[in-house]
Amino acid sequence: MFKKILIANRGEIALRVIRTCKDMGIKTVAVYSTADKDSLHVRFADEAVCIGRPQSSDSYLNIPHLMAAAEITNADAIHPGYGFLAENSRFAQICGEHDIKFIGPTPEMINAMGDKITAKETMIKAGVPVVPGGEGLLQSLDEAKGLAKEIGYPVILKATAGGGGKGMRVVWEESELEKAYSTAKMEAGASFKNDGLYMEKFVEEPRHIEIQVAGDRYGKVCHLSERDCSIQRRHQKLVEESPSPFMTPELREKMGEAAVKAASAINYESVGTIEFLVDKHRNFYFMEMNTRIQVEHCVTEEVTNFDLIKEQIKIASGDPISGRNYYPEMHAIECRINAEDPYNDFRPSPGRITVLHQPGGHGVRIDSHTYAGYVIPPYYDSMIAKIIAIARTREEAINTMSRALSEYVIEGVKTTIPFHQQLMRNEDFRKGNFTTKFLESFKMA
Repeated sequence: MFKKILIANRGEIALRVIRTCKDMGIKTVAVYSTADKDSLHVRFADEAVCIGRPQSSDSYLNIPHLMAAAEITNADAIHPGYGFLAENSRFAQICGEHDIKFIGPTPEMINAMGDKITAKETMIKAGVPVVPGGEGLLQSLDEAKGLAKEIGYPVILKATAGGGGKGMRVVWEESELEKAYSTAKMEAGASFKNDGLYMEKFVEEPRHIEIQVAGDRYGKVCHLSERDCSIQRRHQKLVEESPSPFMTPELREKMGEAAVKAASAINYESVGTIEFLVDKHRNFYFMEMNTRIQVEHCVTEEVTNFDLIKEQIKIASGDPISGRNYYPEMHAIECRINAEDPYNDFRPSPGRITVLHQPGGHGVRIDSHTYAGYVIPPYYDSMIAKIIAIARTREEAINTMSRALSEYVIEGVKTTIPFHQQLMRNEDFRKGNFTTKFLESFKMA
């Protein structure tokens, strides 16, 4: 087992990893930008190293600075968290070259799933259902027009190196295609330095349902059931839950089996997530694989009583997994609390938290790095907390979440708490009647 782990991340996820390391008796090293010097992950780590200025390129994305911090503190492993360099194969490779264990999959595994076209081809060979579409990158607008006619409108253009909705456009008819093609291509190039696009059939009324998986170096792969992530705004998840209200036992078995096939196809080693689109007829299609821990991993932890960060660290150290699949024993709902104004098109709201009271009680978990007096910097993602409600049934979990949200007091900045409060009262949400398009017609009162 590792003696000291450097966490190459910030905020909530860095603090989350530190907590598990302490439970395991492992020393920790926090890294931080000058904007994060007062963050809780810096305070609670055994050691802390400043790695640069506030901009991510000067700090959390600066590989030489991170490696220098690991070497001067004698860390024997690096946990990347999520975001930043978590799915950067070059970073994983450099860690290996310096005899520092990257707590995640190998560079080859990251590359196999990081490029959407390669991942889709791998899934087809493995027998995992994929969305109908082209077999490779689009080479021209004329090719895009021909393929769209072949598979039928609506279609969706996606950046092969994409994520977070960047370089993605839905096209409903041919007259819209030329503009969507050029816009998506420019956006992809600007966001990822790779303007490659591919086309798929657009799945109408879809659910976004993902399966948590884990695999070890001995060839074992298992799944830990599903999370429903359909409540999204501009392809950004806001609410996640497990089990999905749309799921049936038969569909859970099929999707779990497909997810295990997908991870096994690349001999996956670590924890990860296979993401699917599920249509209204419960047909499911592979969308992508995230080769890292996810923001919403807490939901799975609570319904399976399983520490995914601990499992990730154990796998990286060479321990085998049990090999059995895990299924939800409770119901959990997670709301992401962002420093944004839901009454003003979710505009970011950085600044000082003047008053903070976090909810508690039975069935409530808070993952956050904030405190009264903490200054939310404007340089990073606006998520400042995750609140998870756990109960025996979905209705009870929603009621617990509503109670917890009513107790959550954050003053000094705007947050998405009012949005989540309204969502928990929404009848369609309470009945489980929603798709990824649900928020397009949701109005703040």
